[in-house]
Amino acid sequence: MAAPGKWTTGLCGCFEDCSVCCLTYWCPCVAFGRIAEIADKGNSACCVSGAFCLCLGLCTSCHACYTCFYRSKLRQLYMLPPKPCNDCCVHVCCLSCALCQEYRELKNRGMDPSLGWQGAAVNPPAGPGEMRR
Repeated sequence: MAAPGKWTTGLCGCFEDCSVCCLTYWCPCVAFGRIAEIADKGNSACCVSGAFCLCLGLCTSCHACYTCFYRSKLRQLYMLPPKPCNDCCVHVCCLSCALCQEYRELKNRGMDPSLGWQGAAVNPPAGPGEMRR
């Protein structure tokens, strides 16, 4: 299990898990939806977040502003530093790499984003000040 306060992989470590790399490259909205559901602790459905991301990407170019919000949530859950720069810059400049890193982070910390919030939690994240069961 990874230590809090440190990313388990780098932003450019996409090929450390080729299945995640392919998912985030070919179906970024699916990957994002899964990340968002975990980061929201089940309060938003994967398909709703993914569909909204897709609509924003088709209609405007501001979907990175929406996705970076969930990177911030993920960082708060695991007390991760804003590396290599702030969340918005990472998502605007390297969206696929950012989503790939976030998905790998969840997997490396014992989550399975493909199962959704209800099934993913082997070791559910506890935010600062929260207690685990």
